[in-house]
Amino acid sequence: SELIPMKDFSTEVRASMDVDQFLQEATILLDVPQTTLEGVLDAVLERVLGSSEPTASVAEAKQDILMSEQVLMPARTIQGVCTYDNGDFEYDQSWVCVTGSLPTLQRKRVAIARLKHPANMGQTCGDVRFLVLVLTPSREKGTKNALETGRTFATLFAESEFRQRLWDARTAVQFADELAVRAHNLAADQRKVLALHGCPSGKQDEEKAPKCTIARGLRDDFRRRLSYYISDYVDGVVGPRTLYKTISTVFFLYFGCLLPTIAFGALNDTNTRGKIDVKRCMISQTIGGLGFALLGGQPLVILMTTAPLSLYIKVIYDICEDFGFDFTAMYACVGLWNSFFLFLYVVFDVSKVMKWCTRSTEEIFSLFITITFCVDAGRDVYKDFRRHYLAPECKDPSMAAGNHPVSAAGNMTAVASAAFELVPCQRDASMLFLLLTFGTVMLGVFLYNFNKTPYLLPYLRELLADYALPVAVVAFSFIGSFVFSDIQSEQFQYSDGISLERARVEVLPVYGILGALGLGFALSLLFFMDQNISAAMVNNPSNKLKKGTAYHLDLLVVGLLNAGLSLFGLPWMHGVLPHSPLHARCLADLEERVDQGHVHEVVVRSRETRLTGILSHVLIGLSLLMLPYPLSYIPTAVLNGLFLYMAVTSLIGNQMFERVTLLFMEQAAYPPNHYIRRCPQRKIHLFTSCQLAQLALLCFFGFAPWPYVQMVFPVIILLLLPLRHKVITLFVDPKYLAALDGKHQ
Repeated sequence: SELIPMKDFSTEVRASMDVDQFLQEATILLDVPQTTLEGVLDAVLERVLGSSEPTASVAEAKQDILMSEQVLMPARTIQGVCTYDNGDFEYDQSWVCVTGSLPTLQRKRVAIARLKHPANMGQTCGDVRFLVLVLTPSREKGTKNALETGRTFATLFAESEFRQRLWDARTAVQFADELAVRAHNLAADQRKVLALHGCPSGKQDEEKAPKCTIARGLRDDFRRRLSYYISDYVDGVVGPRTLYKTISTVFFLYFGCLLPTIAFGALNDTNTRGKIDVKRCMISQTIGGLGFALLGGQPLVILMTTAPLSLYIKVIYDICEDFGFDFTAMYACVGLWNSFFLFLYVVFDVSKVMKWCTRSTEEIFSLFITITFCVDAGRDVYKDFRRHYLAPECKDPSMAAGNHPVSAAGNMTAVASAAFELVPCQRDASMLFLLLTFGTVMLGVFLYNFNKTPYLLPYLRELLADYALPVAVVAFSFIGSFVFSDIQSEQFQYSDGISLERARVEVLPVYGILGALGLGFALSLLFFMDQNISAAMVNNPSNKLKKGTAYHLDLLVVGLLNAGLSLFGLPWMHGVLPHSPLHARCLADLEERVDQGHVHEVVVRSRETRLTGILSHVLIGLSLLMLPYPLSYIPTAVLNGLFLYMAVTSLIGNQMFERVTLLFMEQAAYPPNHYIRRCPQRKIHLFTSCQLAQLALLCFFGFAPWPYVQMVFPVIILLLLPLRHKVITLFVDPKYLAALDGKHQ
């Protein structure tokens, strides 16, 4: 036997739909004279199936419902249970719900039989007065299967007064009316209970909230997090399996931060013609990551430079080229204005606006980051194929290969001056690029999910899963640089010299400073949204963190760090996805749980520590000594594989992505999770379509070929908040939004 919860008629839309569907063609048998289970089933099945189900027979149905021909007991039943304060319980033997599923049944059938005399139908069914029969097709979707439908009617029959009214009903019409009234009253009563135990009204919140005070949020964050500062270090070493988790997370962050830093450094090197290169990006990552790990309010948030920031740097460089500004001075001025606006946001508690940032907005932005990783990787694959697989000599073999000299040094580090404008036909290089890119992501994802396989011992499975990313990167770097050393593979560009000098902001003209003000304000919106969304995804209830949030303090630290980075021409940084939520997930202990047929992972123990961020960025700083070797042995194809790995793993737990997959899934395979049970299917797809429209809007401005259009991107992110609360509510009812876009479940 298994204890199953009662149906919530106030939130689960399928409950009322089950009753309404039954009432449309109610199969109600009153005063059935039979007194045995087999006799009652024969009468009910003959009425239910009869001529309306020519493909399903009574004998077939009884074979599925009963345990066997010798044991005339129902195989699957639902009954009420009465529990007492001392822990004892007893079955409610006055009614029983019998369920079954038939492959030949065309649609769901429900029948209710009221016996003329109480009957003994088994050990826990000694005084049965009502029998509810639920038959469903075998391939019915999860929310419509026999168990879920049986829960609906079992919830109705759980009240003794309701059963007495059914016993007193003289006709089938009165019987059906009682069912309809019971379903309506049950939904109303459950809504009242939900309201009593829910959150206080907005008006009450406003009365309790203190009046606007300068930097109150910052002071609250500081007081809250200061009390945990020592434990932020202790919690990284104390506790069962904590040290193991800390070490594995350090290596995950090391590879997860170092390789994108190298990739974005190479991109910035190209966009700025060497003004910001790989080495500067690594120095920036070390300083910013260490600074935030030491001083940040929420140390699980990871700071990195990102693709939108690289794009913004390119726009600033192009403006400097057009107007003749000094790039380092203009870059520093934009960064300082950005930090100034971030300080204003902190002082005036602007981060409170994040209370309007729901799960929907977080998941839309997370999917945009996923698409960005895929686009970046796909763009590099396309460029490599265009350069090598579709080279002019591949199309015209008559071209002399000797006119295009190629270095025979194999996998030596590529420098900017060594780039060839014309290369010979090297289709093997493109195929190797493809192998390394997709091999890295496939091996990484396979190892990430290795815990779910039966191979090896449990601790070895967990070890491989925790070190999935480092193993994948090292393995395919070895394959690309040594196993296929005869094939030229592309490495990131690197220049050895570097000079860290303070930017001379004073050389900018007044109109240059004013232009930097506008650029800095738009950049501050990008910082504000990216940083707070990353922090919100770390702080979501599913991660079960206990030390509280620190949005205002985090924003202050980010502003201070980026002001310093700007002055010395180092790349900007802010909270990043998916690294930040994955950081929290890597530190946590996870378990698979089955909730009413839906399998999902839950956090059973969370860990909050600064040690992982500190140690991983110390390793990144030490990696400066590994330039050019051995870091140059990592092909750019492996960097793209890392991007795809981050994209794939960030989809885990993203409900928007899950709902998108429902569009391509047969209904029988729908998972019976909370929003499937609570919302009509068309409302689910409508809400998903609204999210996809917002995602398309982000992609248009994020990937537009016009740099000045892309500068509007931060404003579009901010517009997602009013779109969710003012526009989406016009299409989807609030009660459905509570299930689709409520707290993390």
